[in-house]
Amino acid sequence: MDNPLRLRVAHAALLACLLSPCLSYAQNAAPVSVAEPQSQAASQSIQLSGTVRAVQVSNLSARVDGAVEKLLIDDGSRVQAGDVLIELDDSLEKIELSRLQAELERAQAEADEAQRLVSEAQRLSQQKHIALTELALRQANQATTQAALKGAQAAVAAQQQRLQYHKITAPFTGVVSQRLTEQGEWITRGTAVLELVATEATYLDVEIPQSLFYSLSSNTQVEIKPDTNPNTVLPARIHTSIPVANAVSRTFRLRLVADNPGNALPPGSSATATFSTAQADDSVLTVPRDAILRNPDNSFAVFIVDEQSDPAIAKRQPVKVGQILGDQIEVISGLDANSQVVVRGNEILRNNQPIKIVR
Repeated sequence: MDNPLRLRVAHAALLACLLSPCLSYAQNAAPVSVAEPQSQAASQSIQLSGTVRAVQVSNLSARVDGAVEKLLIDDGSRVQAGDVLIELDDSLEKIELSRLQAELERAQAEADEAQRLVSEAQRLSQQKHIALTELALRQANQATTQAALKGAQAAVAAQQQRLQYHKITAPFTGVVSQRLTEQGEWITRGTAVLELVATEATYLDVEIPQSLFYSLSSNTQVEIKPDTNPNTVLPARIHTSIPVANAVSRTFRLRLVADNPGNALPPGSSATATFSTAQADDSVLTVPRDAILRNPDNSFAVFIVDEQSDPAIAKRQPVKVGQILGDQIEVISGLDANSQVVVRGNEILRNNQPIKIVR
């Protein structure tokens, strides 16, 4: 009885020993997630940082010398076009205007009298009661008084303009970014007294490498992301491209414009422009970025699924990659469009390791 029992026990032990590799092999199957390569339009995304500049920036100055009498603005003041910003002392100019207006009134009176005398001489000459030479003398005097009248009118107009020069007005709507004078200070003609910046109309200047300059056009899709608010994305367009390269950096300057609601692009700040180019008649093969693994020699590989085996295994496949397209990356060679690639669980996979696909 003992011998048959020993035989059965030995047989069971031998069977367990023979089956253990298979059980261990199946238990080592790694759970992974997979994805299929996609075909999408060939495109290129370029990101460049630049500086936001105002379309209009003016350093305003007075047209005449004078003392500052009134300061109607301060740093940060928002003004409209035509608003008076600074007034200079114009008391002497007003006195001079009064004198010239008196001269104008006298010239007007003399011109009116000369006109009356000419009209009278014309009537008397028709009745033969006055010599023609007298008429000619009166007409000459009339011309002289008219000339004097025009001169007086011009003098008054010029003085009124000088009075206006004692007021510094805003040439456009904007913000006073810097005030450079104080009340009572004497300023001279041509010296900047404040800086006015148009904040609503801005543009972004970026430097683009010469190798990419001619690949962009006015139809290129552009988006601007202000660094002051990275969550804001503004559609933009190429307004001006300057076809003169910087001899040091070998770059060209592009000027981008975008709607600027709520001063999302404040002048002087930085922003990032993203240029997207695509060709509808050309496509590339892409896989999720998580599927790409970097080899020690800086080459790249993916794990593809071999479902012909039982269980399925993952095979490490060298690939050549191209540009990054959002959360996808272009695969130039080494991958079949019908393959499945591992996108989760590939970090610790070994070549030919059994896998369990988690769908």
